[in-house]
Amino acid sequence: MNYIEFNFKVTPLQPASDILLAELGELGFDSFVETEDGLQAYILEEYYKEDLLKYVFVLNNPEFEITYNTKTIEQVNWNAEWEKNFTPIVVSDNCRVRAPFHDKGNEEYDIIIEPKMSFGTGHHATTHMMIQHILKDDFIGKKVLDMGCGTAVLAILAEMRGAGPLDAIDIDEWCYLNSIENAERNNCTKITVEQGDASLLSNRKYDIIIANINRNILLNDMKTYANCLSKDGVIYLSGFYEEDLDLIKSECTNQGLTYVNHYVKDQWVAAKFIKD
Repeated sequence: MNYIEFNFKVTPLQPASDILLAELGELGFDSFVETEDGLQAYILEEYYKEDLLKYVFVLNNPEFEITYNTKTIEQVNWNAEWEKNFTPIVVSDNCRVRAPFHDKGNEEYDIIIEPKMSFGTGHHATTHMMIQHILKDDFIGKKVLDMGCGTAVLAILAEMRGAGPLDAIDIDEWCYLNSIENAERNNCTKITVEQGDASLLSNRKYDIIIANINRNILLNDMKTYANCLSKDGVIYLSGFYEEDLDLIKSECTNQGLTYVNHYVKDQWVAAKFIKD
């Protein structure tokens, strides 16, 4: 099973790179590496069609200059690709996210992630801000859902912060398998990883929901999330732009969720709501 690598050069870099990432994610690209001059994006060879990029509207935006080249890579070569670009990050001075080959730091929370083809190393603005929320708020004894878990980095941090039990769900098989590996790698014992979508959530209740996905899925599944949230429960939402925040707020209000606050980073948003 081979992947096709797209190496995009983007001028100016922002916000075009973030827009490009979001649009590619809607079309089946499932892994990304941000570079100094753009973005590397990966899609399974079997999912790629020659006319697929015609649906990436930012490529035709006259405000940006975007060029790209492609190459086919074998799945087994992925580790070498991300190891070249993956560096440790530190969030809020007390949480370090690193790969197994990086040295341990002095931070209170040390998370080891081997992402392979999954999303969620903390480098992207949405993951970074969700980590900020988790570090700030109380998770002790809370039942938590990490929806669209990617690498399960957020569920792992939530367990380190005292949460449990936790469910980590992703529709992608790579993410499902990778989340199991990463939970074991970080000695997590309270995380149950499942493959699927919001249809798995019927008759479940959570104190906290973490959903870092994208705007359209959030809007589509908001009613399900709200129904799963206990009274006075908290939900953190990310994967959308600042310009979409009012739309997200409106739908949350419709589902009985009250806005609390949000972070902004590189025009992405991570917002907190509570269930009245």
